[in-house]
Amino acid sequence: MPINELRAITIFARAAELGSLRQAAMAQGISPQAASQALAQLEQFLGVRLFHRTTRNMALTDAGQQFLEAAQPGLLTLQKAVQGVRRAREEIAGPLRIAGPRSTFLSVLQPVLEAFCARYPDVQPDVQLDDRIGNWVMDRIDVGFRSGTSPAEGVIARRLFPLQLVICAAPEYIARHGAPASLADLAAHRCSVYRHPNTGKPMPWSVRVGDSLVEQHLAPALCTNDMDLELQATLAGQVVAQITGVMAAPHVRAGRLVPLLREHASDHLGLYIYYGSRTAPLRARAFVELAVERLLDSPLYMLSAQELEAAPDRLGPSAI
Repeated sequence: MPINELRAITIFARAAELGSLRQAAMAQGISPQAASQALAQLEQFLGVRLFHRTTRNMALTDAGQQFLEAAQPGLLTLQKAVQGVRRAREEIAGPLRIAGPRSTFLSVLQPVLEAFCARYPDVQPDVQLDDRIGNWVMDRIDVGFRSGTSPAEGVIARRLFPLQLVICAAPEYIARHGAPASLADLAAHRCSVYRHPNTGKPMPWSVRVGDSLVEQHLAPALCTNDMDLELQATLAGQVVAQITGVMAAPHVRAGRLVPLLREHASDHLGLYIYYGSRTAPLRARAFVELAVERLLDSPLYMLSAQELEAAPDRLGPSAI
């Protein structure tokens, strides 16, 4: 009959310590009957009697004394290991593995990370930024961020804010080439297309047409898997690009970029934070709480409808 050997050995050691199987059962939070059964199974498994038992007393046999002396060091080591893990779980200290997308994300993560490290100096962040979607279990991630759609089942995820996709150009580009008045006009413009980091395929722009999302396929003047390079090419006036609100917002507000075809901007994607379970270490839960506090629906990373509408006015009516 299979037995839980560790549980039975623990009950045996507590009974020897307390001199009572009933008290050992109470200490383990089980019934005296369950403790008696576990001890009997252990004796059957070992093939020896461990206790001389009467209705009032119990004493170790020679075999029982020998087994106790051999088992106690291992039990103490295991107890220390369990206590160490529990203590580490409840301390805001130790390593914290954070994963997130490389493109567009540094400006979002850095302020949160700085505030977290200032608040909890005993935590050692280990940050891995990669646009490819990895395996959070195999990568031993404590907290992850993901842009796009919600992470797969098996993690607890929360959407922090919508990830806008805004068609933009620099004032210099518009001065030289004009601005498209419709999606069809994009065929006559120098457009940038993002190459998916997982598939390697150029991605069509996702644009909103009425209440629907439509894929806009383009012949690219520039194709890259690096959003920072795409942004720099756009700021230099080389291309028209569909840029995330996270990256576009500060440049639109400073007048370095102009939103185009504003009625086709989409926000069906989002930035998500996720972690493995509600029993995650306290340092991971503390980081999640701070990230939610700082980032949830933050206007820093989204362009309001008023900002989208007002931005072209800076160029004057003749430019667009």
